[in-house]
Amino acid sequence: MPVLAYGVGLAALAAVLTWLTRVYALRRGLMDAPGERRSHSVATPRGGGIAIVVTVLLGCVWQAWNAEPGQGTPVVLFAVGLALVAGIGWLDDHRPLSARLRFSIHLIAAGLLAIALWRLGYAVWLVVAGFCLAASLINIWNFMDGINGLAASQAAIAAAGLALVLPAGWSLLAIALCGGCLGFLPFNFPRARIFLGDVGSGALGYVLAALTVVAATRTTVPILSLMPLTLFSVDAGFTLSRRVLSGEPWWQPHTTHAYQRAARRLGHTRVTAACAIFTLTATIAMVLSWHLRGWFPLVIAATCFAFASWTWVRLQARTRLQG
Repeated sequence: MPVLAYGVGLAALAAVLTWLTRVYALRRGLMDAPGERRSHSVATPRGGGIAIVVTVLLGCVWQAWNAEPGQGTPVVLFAVGLALVAGIGWLDDHRPLSARLRFSIHLIAAGLLAIALWRLGYAVWLVVAGFCLAASLINIWNFMDGINGLAASQAAIAAAGLALVLPAGWSLLAIALCGGCLGFLPFNFPRARIFLGDVGSGALGYVLAALTVVAATRTTVPILSLMPLTLFSVDAGFTLSRRVLSGEPWWQPHTTHAYQRAARRLGHTRVTAACAIFTLTATIAMVLSWHLRGWFPLVIAATCFAFASWTWVRLQARTRLQG
């Protein structure tokens, strides 16, 4: 199957499904209302991320069907985990569920991914890393899904870059994720006609966790595979750590992420575009450094992390001075 036709077809399918989901959400009253702890000002339908989930699950069906003997089971385990994350998110989009229940399902899904990685014969440290990364990114992508186009564009760029370095089967899953995000984005950026919802944001984090760990096995410098995730990891990690140290409930909605504070000053479009440029640059650097050895790839990755950290500190400091 030509890769371009595969990606374009899934993007078109995602666009149609997003439109249908928007109609459904409007009829069911699945709306995110504006509030002090949210960055939007107009009530907007939610749940559009189900379209991206469907495209990735179709990619899983294709990969499992064409997998070599013994390679299909890990894909099925991954797909079941994705369905669990998306399913609990879909239910939460309809009626709020407890954080404990949602997190428990996320841990089960992360466990399924860990088993899948173990079945693929990966080292124990990669299996553990897969579990931890899945549990983290599911929630990070949920926290960072706060302004128009941000979460989906970041996932699309990361998936596109990872597709270039992943083995063939997993590369098709990355293309499915990228295509799904590109089909969804016209409905979410620059004007949001529908949001990802919990069904989409958590699913994006879960899929990216799997792709990142599998990609890490294809290079002598595994940390390179984390570079497309730098922006979200730094903003979410630093912000949530600060809230924990301040005694604030980290799991509650808030508007203190660096990207949210920047969006209040510059607008959603500019911030989403700036974040896309950063992650695109980091992703290109990852691809170009992929087959290098020695210290240079580590310097590239460290520079990417340092710049993101410096930007976070500057934005937060400027907000305090102006606030």
